[in-house]
Amino acid sequence: MKRKLIAAVGAAALTATMAACGSDDSSDGGGGSADSITVWLMSGSAPDPWVEELNAAFEEEHGVEVNVEIQQWEGIQDRLTTALSEDGTVDVLELGNTQAVGYANTGGLADLSELSDEPWTESMLESAVVDDTLYSIPWYGANRVVVYDRSIWAEAGAEVPTTREEWIEALELIDENTEAEPIYLPGQTYYVMGGFVADEGGAFAAQNGDEWEGTLNTPEVEAGLGFYGELQEFSDAPTDIDEGEPQQSTDVVPNGDVASWIGLPWEVVNATTAIEEAGGEADWGFFPVPGKTADELGHVFLGGSNLAVAERAGDQELARAWLAMATSQEWSQRFNDAMEGTVVPNRSDVTAEPAADTFAEAMVASADVGFLPPLTPGWANVEVEPNPIKDLMTKVLNGEDFSSVAEEADTEMTTRLNRE
Repeated sequence: MKRKLIAAVGAAALTATMAACGSDDSSDGGGGSADSITVWLMSGSAPDPWVEELNAAFEEEHGVEVNVEIQQWEGIQDRLTTALSEDGTVDVLELGNTQAVGYANTGGLADLSELSDEPWTESMLESAVVDDTLYSIPWYGANRVVVYDRSIWAEAGAEVPTTREEWIEALELIDENTEAEPIYLPGQTYYVMGGFVADEGGAFAAQNGDEWEGTLNTPEVEAGLGFYGELQEFSDAPTDIDEGEPQQSTDVVPNGDVASWIGLPWEVVNATTAIEEAGGEADWGFFPVPGKTADELGHVFLGGSNLAVAERAGDQELARAWLAMATSQEWSQRFNDAMEGTVVPNRSDVTAEPAADTFAEAMVASADVGFLPPLTPGWANVEVEPNPIKDLMTKVLNGEDFSSVAEEADTEMTTRLNRE
């Protein structure tokens, strides 16, 4: 795949101004002579004490000021696109891991090959590399685990499963022996379904030469969606919504007898808070998404963030130095400790020892089988509603023929993936 300028990839993705990205003689490019650097971090990504201590150490070593500007996720695509097309607006920036390849492809990010030999977490590295070149650094990851209500599972006599088959058996026991909803799983939670597809060796799309094509009409996707359907039969959730509308952690789980659900760390925090504010008590247990056999966990979507240096940074040398320090073993370990085990570490030499029977323990256990969606700028077009993967799921769960629906979805996927 050649690096190329892309004019636009849809309203939810990169916009036309990114075409201006790339090396430019007017950019300082930096020789370490600036008085300050600007770092963009997303709201809620890093604990304030960690950021303050890191910047104090950097400022002492380099004699420059670090200006951290906190960004909101809403509207960040447009702000990044504009910033990366201008000289000196931002030096170091945080990117969602599914965004990073797109900005590297458009020339907005600097080559970071000097950091290639660091022991980055393998499952996170794919989102940082284009054409065998490192353009961003994994910072942290997070993935979903199964959250269950201990008291309901105990009432049902259900045990924590280690295989898909045992998972279904546990849900059957809950269905037969309690009044609770065995699992809350809306019909369109497609990243969960994508994990089941990955278990089968499949994917949503594949690259064919210089283009991408949808690969939904395959036995692997049919099998993955088939197992998703088995789980969804135990849920009262509609087939035409996802986990975000209504938000499962605040609008569903705290308001009813839900025996289990599949969620992210921040969702568990929100659900616990909502239950406690209503005078209740959350009694969660956690386990990784089970695999087909006891010796392999189920694949899970590995979300998270990367850090990168802008190609048109005001001072690339200082920007690279800050990035190298922030993602070093010392500061990565400090970050992981400050996050209290709620993230997947970015380096294999960072010690992650979450407490037993916690969300963090289940999450870290699954990190090695994390998967990512197709890493192409066109993926943002796929996620624009109406999302063809969501539509496929709803139609098949409602009884329509898989092959005919998947063929239509693949046509739409291919068009969107290659739209510029």
